[in-house]
Amino acid sequence: MKKYIMAIDGGTTGIRAIIFNHEGNIVSRGYTELSQVFPRPGWCEQSGEDVWKKCKEVMKTSLKNGKINANEIESIGIATQRSTNLLWDRQTGKPVYNAITWQDSRAAELCKEMDRKIKMRAIRGLGKATKNLSEVWDGIRRTTSGARLITTSDLSFTPASSLAHTRWILDNIDKAREKARKGDLVCGTMDTWLIWNLTNGKTYATDFSNASATGMFDPFTLRWSDLVLDLFDISEDILPEVRETSGDFGIVDRSIIGVEIPIQSAVADQQSALFAEGCFNPGDVKCTHGTGSFIDMNVGHRPPASLHKLLPLIAWKLDGKVTYMLEGMINTTGSSIKWLRDNLAIIKNVEESEKMAKAVEDTCGVYFVPAFTGLSSPYWDPHACGIVVGLSRKTMKEHIVRSALEGIVYRCKDVLIAMNIDSGLNISSLKVDGGASRNNFLLQFMADMLNVEVERSKILEGTALGAAYLAGLASGYWESKDEIIKRRKVDRIFEPCMDEKKRRRLYEGWKEAIERSFGWGHHSL
Repeated sequence: MKKYIMAIDGGTTGIRAIIFNHEGNIVSRGYTELSQVFPRPGWCEQSGEDVWKKCKEVMKTSLKNGKINANEIESIGIATQRSTNLLWDRQTGKPVYNAITWQDSRAAELCKEMDRKIKMRAIRGLGKATKNLSEVWDGIRRTTSGARLITTSDLSFTPASSLAHTRWILDNIDKAREKARKGDLVCGTMDTWLIWNLTNGKTYATDFSNASATGMFDPFTLRWSDLVLDLFDISEDILPEVRETSGDFGIVDRSIIGVEIPIQSAVADQQSALFAEGCFNPGDVKCTHGTGSFIDMNVGHRPPASLHKLLPLIAWKLDGKVTYMLEGMINTTGSSIKWLRDNLAIIKNVEESEKMAKAVEDTCGVYFVPAFTGLSSPYWDPHACGIVVGLSRKTMKEHIVRSALEGIVYRCKDVLIAMNIDSGLNISSLKVDGGASRNNFLLQFMADMLNVEVERSKILEGTALGAAYLAGLASGYWESKDEIIKRRKVDRIFEPCMDEKKRRRLYEGWKEAIERSFGWGHHSL
């Protein structure tokens, strides 16, 4: 066995290569920012060739910084941002257009047009009928066909998906569709693009976690979806092979860093963090607090039927078994604290928010609903507005700051209640990572409101660590998931210490406050 595992973490704003040792500790890293291109308002692209060039740079930098010989690397794992994808020429390996990122909205009208198709209306109608039936007989939700139909009741297409990006490129880039018909064009998310280049075109593949986030894959049948591909006029022939998350993704070509190294995992970013946190059992939850919050729950080996439009995704496929997860996203987390700093100027820096929140015993009846860009899971109200209610002559800036932090937690509770209903699973653990998780007040209030232990990981680079673990399992570097659990390092555990009566009273007040934010954006039109 060799000494190290390398993980490549390709994000939206930067790419890094992190080298881990057998203890799961970081021994070296290389990082560089990625440029984004904004050709028009609402458009957001990246140069695929630039991403590949910088991937090679950070791999070499991490080896150099750690004074590590490439021969000492056992295996490589790759974690990447989801939905961002591109198309390239099969013969030359050159992209026909920039990668279109998950932040891009150019295909919004196309998606609306597809949503209005008779076939889609009929499918949603059948799904809604099944959903209504499930309220009388909930057993239908536990069947695969029933869960699939219930999920289609809210099926609509988003411009953030690889599905929409691919159709746009085929329609708008000269000779793209012609090349696709001839079999000269291939399509992939960023993991597929990096694997293709690392193996010098020998491996054309993705994994189940990335595929499930493209909008082109059916998580119930575990196949590329004939329904949506036909609707968007995309041939399955241009899509990659879907492989197990931990396994064979080819060999890094000797020309890249001087030696051949096996690539043994490919995984989507949030799924990778879920794995790194050791969320291996149904009911295990991780919450990544960043600009927004991603809450992911392991729901086991059966695809769930969500009644709240939570995203049913594939977490990973290992040893022939698929593990599913439900995902809820909260748009505004760290950004609401930055709003207090930049817009209201009532805090000097983000770190000060913890001190100010602790300076008062409560919010003095103030509730802060952080709906700056509408409300996502489980309300789905794009016209909701951020509001602060309950102000009085006693209100001080400390109360406002505390209410902003509490508002983030209430939104997490909203999502987790929906997950509990959809999955039938109680939260068995909650693990947190991400920059905002450094705030001790935030995590203590999470423990109190959710009435569950909250564990903060010592290593906040969860995305890279998950990819490393998955690669190391395939190579035998780590023997099992049990060994990974033993190596997981917890920085701090936050225990609930709030009584149930107070917990219920506070949350009832929150429900009243958030209802006042619904639809408020219409007033500013």
